[in-house]
Amino acid sequence: MVQIAREMGVRTDVPFCELTPAEREIVFRAPAEKRHIIYQSPKTGDVAEMDFTYYNAVYTVENALSKVKDEKGLARVAKFLKEETCPDCQGTRLSARTRGPVIDGMNLGDATRMTLDELAAWVLSVPALMPDEMRSMAQTIVSGMAEPMERLQQLGLGYLSLDRASSTFSTGERQRVQLARAVRNRTCGVMYVLDEPSIGLHPSNVEGLLGVVGDLIADGNSVVLVDHDVRVLRHADHLIEIGPGSGTAGGEVIAQGTVAAVEASPATRIGPFLAGTRRIRARERALPEAMFDEGAIHLATDGIHTVRPLEVDIPRGRLTAVTGVSGSGKTTLVLESLIPALKASIAGERLPVHVRSIEASGVRRANLIDATPIGANVRSTVATYSGVLDDLRRAFAKLPEARERGLKAGAFSYNTGSLRCPTCDGTGQISLDVQFLPDVAIPCPACNGARYSRDAYGIKLAGDLSLPELLSYTVDQAREVLADTGLRPALGKLRTLSELGLGYLTLGEATPVLSGGEAQRLKLASELTRNQNDALFVFDEPTIGLHPLDVEVLLTVLQRLIDNGATVVVIEHDLDMIANADWVVDMGPGGGDAGGRVVATGTPEHIAACPESITGRYIAEELGT
Repeated sequence: MVQIAREMGVRTDVPFCELTPAEREIVFRAPAEKRHIIYQSPKTGDVAEMDFTYYNAVYTVENALSKVKDEKGLARVAKFLKEETCPDCQGTRLSARTRGPVIDGMNLGDATRMTLDELAAWVLSVPALMPDEMRSMAQTIVSGMAEPMERLQQLGLGYLSLDRASSTFSTGERQRVQLARAVRNRTCGVMYVLDEPSIGLHPSNVEGLLGVVGDLIADGNSVVLVDHDVRVLRHADHLIEIGPGSGTAGGEVIAQGTVAAVEASPATRIGPFLAGTRRIRARERALPEAMFDEGAIHLATDGIHTVRPLEVDIPRGRLTAVTGVSGSGKTTLVLESLIPALKASIAGERLPVHVRSIEASGVRRANLIDATPIGANVRSTVATYSGVLDDLRRAFAKLPEARERGLKAGAFSYNTGSLRCPTCDGTGQISLDVQFLPDVAIPCPACNGARYSRDAYGIKLAGDLSLPELLSYTVDQAREVLADTGLRPALGKLRTLSELGLGYLTLGEATPVLSGGEAQRLKLASELTRNQNDALFVFDEPTIGLHPLDVEVLLTVLQRLIDNGATVVVIEHDLDMIANADWVVDMGPGGGDAGGRVVATGTPEHIAACPESITGRYIAEELGT
């Protein structure tokens, strides 16, 4: 392509920004032309005559886009695309003819911009605005809209606008929309399996979720919930508890029956939380009078989205929970204001347009620890991400067997080393091309997923441990078998992973398949031993999918960060996490236009005593006040 570009009259020895307008026009829009060139291979030096057709950049991207069949293909093309609002329909997706009819001064496009809460109030007035001959029909249509809107509002989605793209929904929002649709279909004899339906739900919306589930059951359906939320579990007719631990330490039914039966079971781990005899109090909170002794981060913003202008102080060296119902502005406050403003301030760059000021003396790092997958492919594993594999490779390279064969640490890399499996190139899997269907990945038939060739099994640490065998061990098992080897760096990293509650993960487990909570904790592994006096850590709902006992572990991890000097901010709905926070910033009071302001700040007890705070009512129950 470089030689063809030269043939077309485009210089390839200067940066693109230095090309003339004529040259750029050739790159972007020149017509397809066949050129005869003499091509020399840069590797072999061989020369050959070839006929090539030049395709401009715009055509190439459009052609690639037309052939996209899955998300992977779209991701490859996406970096060349830019989305903008359609200038004709202004984002409504509606033709001019459809936008023509007007009711109460609004066309259909205007109506779809309304939130569900706004629409529910507005449609009640529509029948009276219609001509007499259309009033009955309008009333029928409005009546038909009432139930689905009510269901969505029950599930805490009243802040969503009708034109909101479903691709922008969170997992919890998408699941709740599907649930509301299922109820509307009035099915009978169907089994619904809901995986963590309480994810992202404010405590006030759990009641709506239970109401919808109750309606499904009343219609003759069966509902299976996979959940950890104690408020949800208490309403179950039959509970099945799996455990007692995670990974290889679990997988057994340790208790089942009614809620009362599980509470009384000697093997149960969730029972004490169901009965209310045990609450998570994993850390000693800071005293109110000493809350700001380490200083504060002060943020002042103008209005953005549905969030009004606000000012907020976050105490340094403390655990702060940002709370509020769905759509109240938590994400906008923290992820769109606090983090970008801090990063801009640290880098000496201009603050985001809506941020008036940020004062954070001494803060030099702003870390967002979110639930996005780690690594882009299966080559990223727990061992590589944590650095354990680097320590192990060096240890194996020092063994006499390795020295005799001239193997250095690089040879033990399953990505590029000479000991990697030649069949799968160290990925542990191969892809099968299934005609008309997406490719199917299966374990490599040569190495059975171990990533290494048979030669790697002949080099053993401590007499009987090969590297591929070690990668099949869990973190806790690896700690045990390596205890007497003297590999202090590797053992230190493994101990940290165990303390993060990840001892059940295998070292060779691919990081992209980890859950959001596992990914968050793994990202923290390298941070727990560092001085964090200059760091802010932000966690976006870190308790999602966690058992109460795992929340307890998470709180001890956050406390270690704080002990090292860090300031920690969590966006949370989990009452256990909120009750353990030193400071709470409660947004609301409602969602969408009904929220967007700071309702109250203070200790959990202060929020619990605030009559305007919806979150406060549930904190009061959690604290027993």
